[in-house]
Amino acid sequence: MPSLKDIRAANALINDATAPRVSVWVGGTSGVGKLTIKALAETGASVKIYIVGRKSSEERIKTFTQELNAINPKAEFIWIEGEVSLLAETKRVCEIIKEKEFSIDLLFLSTGYAPLGTREETSEGLEICQSLEYYTRILFTLHLLPLLQKAESPRVVSVLGGGLERFPINTDDIDLKKPGSFSSARGQVQYGHLNSIGLDWLANEYPDVTFMHTWPGWVDTGNVRRGNIDPNSWTGWLIWLVLEPLIKTFSMRDEDSAQRNLFQCTSAAFGGRGVPWKGKPGLSTLQKPDGGLFLVNYKGDCTPNTKNITRLRENAQSKVWAHTQNILEPYL
Repeated sequence: MPSLKDIRAANALINDATAPRVSVWVGGTSGVGKLTIKALAETGASVKIYIVGRKSSEERIKTFTQELNAINPKAEFIWIEGEVSLLAETKRVCEIIKEKEFSIDLLFLSTGYAPLGTREETSEGLEICQSLEYYTRILFTLHLLPLLQKAESPRVVSVLGGGLERFPINTDDIDLKKPGSFSSARGQVQYGHLNSIGLDWLANEYPDVTFMHTWPGWVDTGNVRRGNIDPNSWTGWLIWLVLEPLIKTFSMRDEDSAQRNLFQCTSAAFGGRGVPWKGKPGLSTLQKPDGGLFLVNYKGDCTPNTKNITRLRENAQSKVWAHTQNILEPYL
């Protein structure tokens, strides 16, 4: 595990030459994404940062980026409005970016929230958290891969539950649509596992891009209050009385989380590309320091999780990927 001191020292090496010069942040309007954008801007490097979010976040993000520009005038921020729980909107946003850029160094994906309420579907018929935490992320990646492949140190970081793979994927009901299939616990496990197996597939298809699925640990982002949760319901009271106090008690400091995530976005510790790193390199799901998917937790520990990933590859990956292609094909 790299110490926070070592992580800060590595991040101090980020400059105009080593920073991700063009990055796209989907989910950067709050939580881990927003914290990491701030940490990247505060390096003083010349960077162009695309932030994608809903209309309701626009004014708040404009204020946020103006504050960052006062710290780092070399940072350029570009806001793109989009309701990315919808795959059609995701495609539209990607087309805007592809028209503007030749290459992208970093794609950071952190959309979503714990599905603690009842099942809620988008107008496209997908459970909203699954769309945000899996389908949207894979669609952004597929659309922007040609631009990522043109960069020197391209990286895709999906923030959810990397390294927590423990259970089988329900391949007979991947979208948890059958009566009795969906619950908040099943949904969160299923979506995290789908991320790992989907990104593992892409990492093996595109070895010139560094793919990471990370687990941010406990960070007080306020996301437990998102979704269709009645504050006067048992779930609402449980969040207020138990879950929120636990999160506040055990969460790491925002600044520490930002530095750790910035390290994961930039360090050559993962895949051998990026800001120089003299410490022990992380091992991917292929048990290699380069190539494959890197599963990284909030401390910076990297695990191949060989037993569980191998089981998921053998029992679920081909079915999951075929289903994913079927869902996304109209939007590619």
